This record gives sequence, C-alpha cells and structure tokens, in this order.
Amino acid sequence: MQSNRRRIKDAFARILIYICVALSVALLFGIIVYVMVKGIGSVNWSFLTTVTSVLSGTSGIAGNIVNTLLIILITMLIATPVSIGGAIYLNEYAKPGKLVELIEYATETLSGIPSILFGLFGMMFFGTKLGLGYSILTGALTLTLMVLPLITRNTQEALKTVPASYRNGAIGLGSGKWHMIRTILIPSAMPGIITGAILAVGRIVGESAALLFTAGSAKLLPPDFMGLLDKPFQSGGTLTVQMYLSATSEGDFDTAFGIAVVLLVIVLGINLSTKGLTKHFDLTRKD
Repeated sequence: MQSNRRRIKDAFARILIYICVALSVALLFGIIVYVMVKGIGSVNWSFLTTVTSVLSGTSGIAGNIVNTLLIILITMLIATPVSIGGAIYLNEYAKPGKLVELIEYATETLSGIPSILFGLFGMMFFGTKLGLGYSILTGALTLTLMVLPLITRNTQEALKTVPASYRNGAIGLGSGKWHMIRTILIPSAMPGIITGAILAVGRIVGESAALLFTAGSAKLLPPDFMGLLDKPFQSGGTLTVQMYLSATSEGDFDTAFGIAVVLLVIVLGINLSTKGLTKHFDLTRKD
C-alpha cells in the first residue's frame, strides 16, 4: 500500500517537472519567435553598418554597436583582473574570519543593488566629481562596479572546486604559493572563471538603466582611428539604450525590434561561447 502511494507521488512529481520544463522551453521559444518575426525584416546590411541620418535617409545602429563593444572592452579590462585577484586573495591568502565574511557580505549585497542606483552613483561620482561627464568611460566604470561581484563570486566558486590534493601536491614538490596558483589553480578553475566573465559580458550587453545616467545616448560613428581613441571620453549610447529610446521617445518600433533581434543573437552567441569554452577547458584539464 505504502509502495503504491510512493509510486503515485513519484509519478505526480515527474509530471510536474515535465510540465515546468515544457513551460520554460515554450516561453523561451515563444520570445525568440515573436522577436524574430517582429524584427527580422528591419535587419539588413545597411541597418548594421550605417547610423540613423535624416539627410542620408538611413536608419542604422553601427554607432551603437561600436559603443557597446567599447563599453564591454573597457569594463572587462578593468573588472576581470580586479575580480580574479580579489577572489584569489579571499580563497587562498585571507584567513577565515570577520574581515573575509564582511568582504563576502559586501560582494553579495553589491550584486543585489538595483542597476539604476549604480547609475545614479556613477553619474554623481565618475561623471560630476571626477569630471568625466556623460561618456563611455563613465558608463564602463559604473558597469565595472556592477559586474565585480559576479566575476568574483564565480571565480571563488571555481577555485573551491579544485581538489585540495592539487595544492598539496604542488607545494609538496617544492612549488611556491604564487607559482602553484598560477600554474595549477587558475588553469584548473578556468572553466568557472570564463563562465563568470562571459556572464558579466551578458549583463553589460543587456544593461540600459545605469547607462542612461552615465554614458548618454549619442550614436555617431568616429570619423577615423584617432576619433575612435577619443570615443571613450565622449557620450555613447549602447544597443539597449537605443532600443529603449526607439520604443519610447521616438516610437520607432521597427528599429526597436531590429535591435532586439541583434541583441538576441548576441546573447545566444554568448551562451554558446560559454558552453564551448567550458567544454574546451574541461577537455584540456582532463588531458
């Protein structure tokens, strides 16, 4: 009797799990199909390689793509070494105690703060106090604060998964602390570190609220290479900012859905890259 009840409960739980999985897949598929149907007609070579101009009669997002790439590059160049260094210190050097608990608590709290508050802080501190104004650099510094907790926590968890025997074996063979971290620990934890970094890129790509306060919304292409070097100190709207403005201020839903298609492709590419790189480093570590 009890065995039959258990069997019924297991079957009911399995059905619920399948229903939840089906709903999740259907929701994802529905969003992808809806965005593609609405926006794919707006995406063409001109849309991707020109900027919006009334005089030229063009409607493009090339300037926004350049701005997005610059913000990703600057943010990751600052955030990645700081985050990985902080995670290594917390995991390998710092002694467990109040200080480590405080740092980890602060990190977790930072990850839960609404992005618009980061934007307000970035505008007042980086933009006004440091005199950077509305610029890509101001936006990148603000986003650095936002993704630091994400990369740090992922790196910490990745370091914790490395077996203690790897550390003990390296040190037992005469390796120094830093040499062991550099040659054994970091390569072994690389899949988790890369996952955290790529997730951070995904958050940067999808951010808009903080950038509206800090980076502005300019969408012009730099005229030459020197103009590209000056671009970080100028205002620049990313793809998400332009999508928001197109859908709200300008009422241009065709452009908004076209940008949504581009963002969707970028996000899918990031997820596939995460899986591919993680699998590659897993195979490398096993070899």
